Amino acid sequence: MTRDERPYFPIIYVRGYAMTDGEVEQTVADPYMGFNIGSTKLRQQYPRSVVRHVFESPLVRLMKDEGYRDTFVDGAELPNDLEPSPRSVWIYRYYDEASRELGAGRRHEIEHYAQGLLDLVNTVHDRYVPGDRARHGSATDAFRVYLVAHSMGGLICRSMLQRLSPNDRRIDKVFTYATPHGGIDLRGIGNVPGFGLKQSETFNEQRMREYLALPTNATVNSLNGCFPEERFFCLVGTNHDDYGLAKYAVGPMSDGLVRIVNATVADTPRAFVHRSHSGHYGIVNSEDGYQNLRRFLFGTMRVDAFLDVEEIMLPSSVQDEKDAGHAIRADYLVDVIARVRGARWDLHRRTGDEGSAVLIEYDRHVRARQPVHLASVFLSNRARVDASRPTLGFSLDVGVQVPEYQIDGKAFWQRDHYDGGYLFRDKVNLEAYFEEGTGWSLRYGWDTEAPNAVKHTAHAHQPVPDNWVFELPALQNTRPGLRAVLRLETRPWNES
Repeated sequence: MTRDERPYFPIIYVRGYAMTDGEVEQTVADPYMGFNIGSTKLRQQYPRSVVRHVFESPLVRLMKDEGYRDTFVDGAELPNDLEPSPRSVWIYRYYDEASRELGAGRRHEIEHYAQGLLDLVNTVHDRYVPGDRARHGSATDAFRVYLVAHSMGGLICRSMLQRLSPNDRRIDKVFTYATPHGGIDLRGIGNVPGFGLKQSETFNEQRMREYLALPTNATVNSLNGCFPEERFFCLVGTNHDDYGLAKYAVGPMSDGLVRIVNATVADTPRAFVHRSHSGHYGIVNSEDGYQNLRRFLFGTMRVDAFLDVEEIMLPSSVQDEKDAGHAIRADYLVDVIARVRGARWDLHRRTGDEGSAVLIEYDRHVRARQPVHLASVFLSNRARVDASRPTLGFSLDVGVQVPEYQIDGKAFWQRDHYDGGYLFRDKVNLEAYFEEGTGWSLRYGWDTEAPNAVKHTAHAHQPVPDNWVFELPALQNTRPGLRAVLRLETRPWNES
């Protein structure tokens, strides 16, 4: 495999947890372990009706959009006499051993599965560059692979990276769907206990620390310096309603099985989508999930959006109480939705109604001026919905909600307060384009000026080479109101 295939490296897919013996048998009967499952159902945000939308599956779309292929030929997995393609999808079939029909019917601990994944990486390596590992060791310049995982599969990837093969340069990127990186929590119980039924202790924090080789001072969702955080992506589901019975044990602010707060690795890029853990409205078999996967693996630009809050103007009556020396308390929820031009799906979606909004803490984000991170978005020239236009078009819908104010620790409810109000609410439309010699430029426009239009040029500055920062005013000069700056930090992605 030569370097000119970048960024088209082989993909290894690692599926999630199968609880029952029946689920194991159903899993091993599928050559692709679920990566080939699509959906024809799209849940509209309002009024939550179902519309027809054909998503063929991540596997089929990778084949159609990016020229990937599977590794099965005439009933075997990539026979020795067949030349492998760099654009290939390998399935890690670790549940074959647990099958009573294909294996010994015995489940293993996650350390065993992690070793099996490392063995597969070595096998794939040797198929693409025979003899290379023996000559140069595991860290070669020619070979790279992507790990893509659902649920427990992401923990298998982390166990391999953090316990067996830290800083393995052969692993170029890791993408996880709905992985419980912080464990699984149940309502009224907390972290799932390690009672040993069907290996459910895999999601207990104490057990996780063992197979992730974490020191006592590290959080359970830490990579512990064993893999670059910026190359590890977490996709978070926020739709618990469309999952099975587990949703009653886990509750809202989850995908039905994994709570939102537990679905990310510290300091990594992530996106939120209104999808459930699995099923007809699942996160893997979704357009939203695939578009994030495609852009993270093969995209050309990364954009991080921050809100730098300069001032939050209080209602006049609340301001009077503050001026009189009373203590005011308020936390602010921020809705943020990222879309690409011409698409009917969301690339990133966090809203208060769905229990996933961004939280602005006054002491931290306003008084101490720490930026509020809204979204990490990856864009791709090859994935433009309208390929005839040279610009990368996307939008950010931002809304800062009016909170319930507290004065001296007691709720302050005004007679003229209407729930659902916003300190600021607008959609900014953005078109980015690259010019040789000058770099990235950005045009933008707010919907309140003209819907879906870009009228202004954003002036950029470069804190470091190849990184451009654009600052857009976000103002609502009312009481209550907001004075802030929407800051977009852009950088090239997937450069050699």
